[in-house]
Amino acid sequence: MTIRLYSYWRSSAAYRVRIALNLKGLDYEILPVSLTPGISEHRKDAYRAINPQMLVPFLEDGDIAIGQSMAILEYLEETYPGTPLLPKNEPVRSRVRAFCNMIACDIHPLNNLRVLKYVKAELGADEKASGDWYRHWVHEGFEAAEALASDSTFVFGDKPTLADCFLVPQMYNAHRFKVPVDRFPRLIASTEACNKLPAFRKAAPEQQPDAAAN
Repeated sequence: MTIRLYSYWRSSAAYRVRIALNLKGLDYEILPVSLTPGISEHRKDAYRAINPQMLVPFLEDGDIAIGQSMAILEYLEETYPGTPLLPKNEPVRSRVRAFCNMIACDIHPLNNLRVLKYVKAELGADEKASGDWYRHWVHEGFEAAEALASDSTFVFGDKPTLADCFLVPQMYNAHRFKVPVDRFPRLIASTEACNKLPAFRKAAPEQQPDAAAN
């Protein structure tokens, strides 16, 4: 049975999972769920019945149905170990996990679309204030990530790991929102190396089936 991934082209969390699926060489079907304001398919009853949290990504693999990108990636790593994305040896294995969580737990939640909407609508932040908020948390998170990353082709070594699956979408967002990143040469170099690989290019937002509709 083909893996099914509920995704939105610009969702950085879904982007992470697409990269991992590609790196592992797994066949999967994209089921677009529009997060576009005014459409908001993720908040409609049909999708709520699939994922009560009303977020993407959401993955179905046979009897397995799971949300949250880190949980999905851990599941793929355990179930499809043929192309491992977690190094076998410590301490680098734990460093990869820590790097992923810097992005998944410390940067992304504070800059998520629903958080930015709340900051504007409920706290009265204007465009400059909300932009300053976004840049502050990206810079703070990237400073720690830059310090943790190794001086190698990819974030940790000569092969992509889960760390790269998290870095590339976050760097995409940083460029999208015009966040200066020149202070993070290791992160820039790793991102450039990743984006030369077919697995990363295929996962890019502009390559997704729902990109043309937006």
